[in-house]
Amino acid sequence: MNVFKSFGKPQPSQSFGGILLLLLLVFAFLQPIYYPMDANVQDLNGMLQPSSLSHWFGTDHFGRDMLARVASAIRLSFSLIVLSVSFALFFGLLLGVLSGYFGGWIDFVCRFLCDIVMALPGLLFVLLFAAIAPNSFWSLYLGISLVLWVEFFRMVRAMTQTIASSREIESSRLMGMDFFYCFKRHFLPKILPVIATLSAFAAGNAVLALATLGFINVGLRPPTAELGLMMTELFPYYYQAPFIFLQPIIAVFVLVLSLQLMSGKTK
Repeated sequence: MNVFKSFGKPQPSQSFGGILLLLLLVFAFLQPIYYPMDANVQDLNGMLQPSSLSHWFGTDHFGRDMLARVASAIRLSFSLIVLSVSFALFFGLLLGVLSGYFGGWIDFVCRFLCDIVMALPGLLFVLLFAAIAPNSFWSLYLGISLVLWVEFFRMVRAMTQTIASSREIESSRLMGMDFFYCFKRHFLPKILPVIATLSAFAAGNAVLALATLGFINVGLRPPTAELGLMMTELFPYYYQAPFIFLQPIIAVFVLVLSLQLMSGKTK
């Protein structure tokens, strides 16, 4: 059986979310081609300028081009969530299936690791990594990945335990099929749709976590273009240049909205 058939037909909201995300990524990743502006070049004579032919989205309080900075911040956020969710998904799926299928000491060790991570609130856990290595992309990546891993592991483990006791698995075992056959034939088709939904939710949470850390000045430091950090930097100028201040907020909203829409159930 083709495991991709288990995803079913996407709903209109999922299609809209996918198109919205695609447009946002095209805007961000192709910006160096269609709008070759440096996100860190300052022009103190052109601070908080409105939209113009030379600066499509205006400039910030240092005269830096806002379109280039917003696009750079989206690229940074998307790169982080892809790395974090991929890491969490791989190890959550691997350890969740092994823990739920074999049990015993494997299950004990995996649950113990899960309990260690859950002993602290997720955001506080990420804050600890950010404090250990400030202004480090990799510390944020590792902290967010470990927090997301817990959700993947718990969901996959619970589903694996249910599937492992089903008649399909018992029949495959009686026929002498090995673990890899059972994983491909029985576990993966049933787990993948749930994992896809959970991945979209996890990606949205990763975006919000990164923006929150930037907003409270923890994690990455100026002049890095990061959405939460840009909100903090532009907040004192919200009355003077509201459109400039709203741009990183709108970027976070659209990015999270597209991921939330894509996480909807399939028919």
